[in-house]
Amino acid sequence: MIDKFEYLLALSRERHFGRAAESCGVTQPTLSAGLKSLEEALGVLIVNRASRFQGFTPEGERVLAWARRIVADTQAMRQDIGSLKRGLTGHLRLAVIPTALPVVARLTVPFQAKHPDVQFSILSTTSDRIRQLLQDLEIDAGITYLDNEALGPMRTVPLYAERYRLVTSLDGPFAGRVSVTWAEAGQVPLCLLTPDMQNRRIIDDTLRACGREPVPTLVSNSTIVLVSHVKTGRWSTILPPILAESLGHAEPIRAIPITDPDIAHAVGLVVLRREPATPLVTALVAESRAAAPALMKTYT
Repeated sequence: MIDKFEYLLALSRERHFGRAAESCGVTQPTLSAGLKSLEEALGVLIVNRASRFQGFTPEGERVLAWARRIVADTQAMRQDIGSLKRGLTGHLRLAVIPTALPVVARLTVPFQAKHPDVQFSILSTTSDRIRQLLQDLEIDAGITYLDNEALGPMRTVPLYAERYRLVTSLDGPFAGRVSVTWAEAGQVPLCLLTPDMQNRRIIDDTLRACGREPVPTLVSNSTIVLVSHVKTGRWSTILPPILAESLGHAEPIRAIPITDPDIAHAVGLVVLRREPATPLVTALVAESRAAAPALMKTYT
């Protein structure tokens, strides 16, 4: 039965019968037969069928929710039993907001030193998407904002407070300044993250509160794109110190603290509130708690 639930999860993820079968390592007829067998066993129609995938029935959505729990619990049980025999092994899936990407190595490096048989997948995405991926059991943990928008039933480990810097050219309008106000930052041509990013919503709200309507002339979901445009001398951007410092000191740009007002938002690890937690999640929470004091001291 577990394999049929895994077929169902693959179909939900891929939204295509052929790709779902490929991701499960089976033929499309095998996947279709497995789903049909699941429908017969449960006595309900799960998938709206036509020449292509057309979604799930209402009953299918309920089965899908149970399938996520059952598959996740089965994987957790196997991981737990396996760790008793071989130590911690497996695949840890982590999703991170773009502005927090530099902090990931503070967790993965010491974690991998202690548990060398664990593999990692790191996804950069929005805070909303992190919440959804956790609820759908498609990731094990996320690093995101803790205090700006509702998270839902999550366990959290605060890591640091995100503050903000104006990243601009060395010879720009604020050359020689040790700080700028938010109102001043709103006066220069800005390139910012896309509006679906919570960082962008924070920046927009702060600028508006200071009487500056945010009108960036370039947006991207990539901080690399933003910084590459700042280097041209035509744009500035607003980034947290943990990301600005990762750019290094050899670049033709500088990061100026933005004050008045002093804005800070908590960023940390989030995992689903499930008991028992998997050994991988338990170990990652412990590593995050160990790393938090140094991060708090540096960035708070």
